[in-house]
Amino acid sequence: MGRAKIKKKSTFIDMTAMSDVTVLLLTFFMLTSTFVKKEPVQVTTPASVSEIKIPEKDILQILVNPDGKIFMSLDKQADLKATLEGMGQEYGITFSPEQIKKFMVSTTFGVPIKSMKTYLDLPAEKQDAVLKNEGIPCDSVDNQFKSWVRNARLVNSELRIAIKADESTPYSVIKKVMNSLQDLRENRYNLITSLKTTSEN
Repeated sequence: MGRAKIKKKSTFIDMTAMSDVTVLLLTFFMLTSTFVKKEPVQVTTPASVSEIKIPEKDILQILVNPDGKIFMSLDKQADLKATLEGMGQEYGITFSPEQIKKFMVSTTFGVPIKSMKTYLDLPAEKQDAVLKNEGIPCDSVDNQFKSWVRNARLVNSELRIAIKADESTPYSVIKKVMNSLQDLRENRYNLITSLKTTSEN
């Protein structure tokens, strides 16, 4: 008795719908995600149980590395431009349009104001190497940190201040930053921490 031949069915699957969904998801994530700012130094933030999130706009972030060097960043290009111009007027420095343009696209700044023109004239890759070894002066003789905060606040009164410091940064450095903020009557600010896990309790 002969075997009955089973007719093979086509295994073709139309993937058009799947590729459409993939493109839509990719577009969604690209439009809704926020890019992480490039920081000149890596810091390990202390852990805490607080789950309060800092706002995503109108932020003046103060970054303090383990060596006590201070860096700052603003999230709006218009604020960066006006703050630099304010610092220029205060210290008698005129910045060229090209230097202002370069400063506006920088994510983090932190060199003494007298070195700012030379710093902005450097190519981007050299700026990164220079920046990590500098820092904004915050001593009693020349507290440029206070000047930056004051000028940033004059430009945008809605700014929220956030301090991000390494867990091994000496307390004396953090106290100096906080005292400078208090001198400006800036008594409200956020401390950026990482969330403590249950194993750390």
